[in-house]
Amino acid sequence: MPLIIEQFIALYQKLNKDNLHLLSDIYAVNITFRDPLHQVQGLEALTDYFANLYSNISFIEFDITEVFHSPSQQQVSLFWTMRYAHPKLNKGQAIHVDGMSKLQYNDKIFYHRDYFDVGQMLYEKIPFLGGLISMIKKRIG
Repeated sequence: MPLIIEQFIALYQKLNKDNLHLLSDIYAVNITFRDPLHQVQGLEALTDYFANLYSNISFIEFDITEVFHSPSQQQVSLFWTMRYAHPKLNKGQAIHVDGMSKLQYNDKIFYHRDYFDVGQMLYEKIPFLGGLISMIKKRIG
């Protein structure tokens, strides 16, 4: 596995609001970051995005479960489970979200796209809305 990907995995095991400056160790200045809720262009904007994210949560941790590397395309897919807690969601209890990240790199990561279920992460944990979504799922399923 490329060193930059090993560094990425190691960083996400310890990333928090106090060490966001370390993002520059793994991400290119022109990083493109996308997830189901946001699109961010540039390292400064990405650092601001994480600063806002980390200021609103009690904790966050990632368990990388699988890594698929395509050396010829300088691309990696990581499958993970994120655990986090937010005081206004799920009564402050831990929330588990399964997801996948697609990374493209050269000497640093220049493209990062996350895929995850926004319902599992957020909508189903909001009071009232979560109950409504659960009811809809039961009717459909």
